[in-house]
Order: sequence, then structure tokens, then C-alpha cells
Amino acid sequence: MPSHDFYFTRLTYESGDWDVDVRMPSNVLNSLVEYTTLRVDPVERIVALSDAKMLEAPFCYFAGHKLVQFTPAERKNFERYVRGGGFVFVDDCNHDIDGLFAKSFEAEMARIFGKRALNKIPNNHPVYSSFFKFDGPPNTSVELNGWGDDLVHDYLKAIEFNGRVRVLYSNKDYGCEWDYDFRNKRWLAIDNTRFAVNIIQYALGA
Repeated sequence: MPSHDFYFTRLTYESGDWDVDVRMPSNVLNSLVEYTTLRVDPVERIVALSDAKMLEAPFCYFAGHKLVQFTPAERKNFERYVRGGGFVFVDDCNHDIDGLFAKSFEAEMARIFGKRALNKIPNNHPVYSSFFKFDGPPNTSVELNGWGDDLVHDYLKAIEFNGRVRVLYSNKDYGCEWDYDFRNKRWLAIDNTRFAVNIIQYALGA
């Protein structure tokens, strides 16, 4: 019997820069321990998208700032994982809709799943109430400070199969928002990692 219910997998890929927001995973894992009854592996796993090991992960994180251009092996594994019931949280660290990461990643999704596969989800989607209750995606400080495209994105996008989100896509740069030592959460009026708990609980509920 496995000793844990959840482990955090960060996907590497040959193009772009995957090694962002290095403190975020431990912060999110701490929140899962704090708020849920999940048995959590405290060590982040870093796995190449081209590696078959990623197909076993309960949850994958994919992020960066730069060009996303999958190799054939990366493209094959991404499609196989998503169609097979996996869950990928994709976060654009540029927090914009016209930047290189956004345009190139969305082009990859269109190539794999079709031009109409990636769509905005409504603000009453179950991901916003899977643990804590939110009225749509929480804002991030980088949005409110006017970085990126100087917009506050009031939506997330997703690719769904059989009524379930399999790819959750954010232009809000949550990774940067959650990239701090978990011991500093005591200084926050409201823990801003709570939405990460929602995302993971939704992913595990499939």
C-alpha cells in the first residue's frame, strides 16, 4: 500500500524554462497537510514530459515564461496522459494573453486536441468549490500591480473530457503568487494558497 495519497510532479520540457517558482511546491504541499487529510509526499518530483513516469502522476504542474514547442515524445505523452484521465495545471508566468508562453502553449493545445478544445470555464465551475468557496479565480498581486498585460483575468481556461477538466490553464501566474516560504503565511490576512488546495482536490476527485 502506498504511503501517500498525493505527490507533486513538475514537468520539464526541452523548450522554454520550466524551473520557475522553486518554493511554490513546498508551500502548496504544506497547505495540503494543513487543511486536508491527504497523506502527502513532502518532496517535489521533477519529471521530464517525455518520460513515461509522468503518466503515473496524480497531478502535474507545467509552467514557464518562454516558448513552448513540444518534441514528438513530449506531445505524445501529454496527449496520452490527458486523454487517460490525468490532470495538468498549466501556469503562464508572464501573466498575459499575448506573450510567447501563452501563444505557443495554446498553439500546442490546438495542435494536439483541436482549435476548440481550450475554453474559458464559468466562475461557478466545481473547481471553485471543491474545498474552499471562491467566486471565480482569485486575483494575484502581480495582476493587481499591473504587470504583464495590465489586465486582471477574471477567468481560467480548460480542456475537458467527459465533463472533467484535464488541463487547467491560467494566465494569472499563481506560481509566482505562491512562491514563498510556507512559514511566511502567518503574515497574510488570508492564505493565498487556498485555491491551490481546490485545484488539487478537484484533480484527485476524478
